[in-house]
Amino acid sequence: MKILVIEDEKKIASLIRKGLEAQGFVVDVCHHGDEGFTAVTTRPYDAVVLDIMLPGRDGLSILRNLRERRLAVPVILLTARSELNERLEGLNLGADDYLTKPFFIEELIARLHVVTRRAAGASHSILTVADLAVNLLTREVVRAGRHIELTAREFELLQHLARSPGRVLTRPQICERVWNYDFDPGTNLVEVYIQRLRKKVDGEGETKLIETIRGVGYRMKPDA
Repeated sequence: MKILVIEDEKKIASLIRKGLEAQGFVVDVCHHGDEGFTAVTTRPYDAVVLDIMLPGRDGLSILRNLRERRLAVPVILLTARSELNERLEGLNLGADDYLTKPFFIEELIARLHVVTRRAAGASHSILTVADLAVNLLTREVVRAGRHIELTAREFELLQHLARSPGRVLTRPQICERVWNYDFDPGTNLVEVYIQRLRKKVDGEGETKLIETIRGVGYRMKPDA
């Protein structure tokens, strides 16, 4: 796994790097908040070990910006303080875990394994197309930060389209998968629900994600 450590105390950062590398992790280290923010937003990491007190951008500011950008990389906060309010603020901003200094490197390694396993499981439960995210567990739908309320049937239709962007679903396939009955060629049920879904998902000024393939069916735009 590739880990980013953002820690301004060079001795602590060095100890973390050595401990993680000894366990087979690939480790990058940044000693400044601005440098760390640039690294985590431009390079892929499996997890971030983030000190709260940093020169430049502080740790909570970095975390807040990551979650506002919908970057879901797991974050473990490091803090020299034991105040409950600071820990709660970090968790509320989207931190996956925290450690209070001083700590044992073995505990950090164990927590990294936990948060990365959790993130790997969560990634299979969220369908993402462009700026649209469909959570299959919570049934929450968000587009560019905008929460979308769907009925049960609308959600089923959307998740089937989002599972395979670019793949065309015919009207009979949609009826079978969403309503579980054979297709009646005289019904306009599919068209009605597609129109409802478009009004909610494809808002004004947003890229149109749901396409009609004339004479065939519907699909989620593949190059969105």
